[in-house]
Amino acid sequence: MICNSESEFALGHRVELIVIYNPNTMNDDRQMFQGNWKCSSCGGEITELPFQPDPERAHTLKCSDCHKKGRDDRGPRQDRQMYTGDWSCAECGGKIDKLPFEPRDTSNLKCRDCFRK
Repeated sequence: MICNSESEFALGHRVELIVIYNPNTMNDDRQMFQGNWKCSSCGGEITELPFQPDPERAHTLKCSDCHKKGRDDRGPRQDRQMYTGDWSCAECGGKIDKLPFEPRDTSNLKCRDCFRK
């Protein structure tokens, strides 16, 4: 798949970016470790991992299917505690009334839009 996008920079220059994504070569650089492990959830065989497991924690390894299932079972992150207050963005001055953390220093708080820049 090829994805084209244009970005505009501060000086007004336009640059066209072409990003080529090939899922078949995406992880070619990743080192894989060979071994003989068992999945702690289903008991299935694990012969290859993208990391060298700690021998003392080998009993906690999960196959990719069980790992994905565990991630899906966690559900959305909406359970996260949110803190309400009356703050303003340090960049644009916009109002901030909810944060996923309690700020210790409010001098550098950024709204969602400024944070993503």
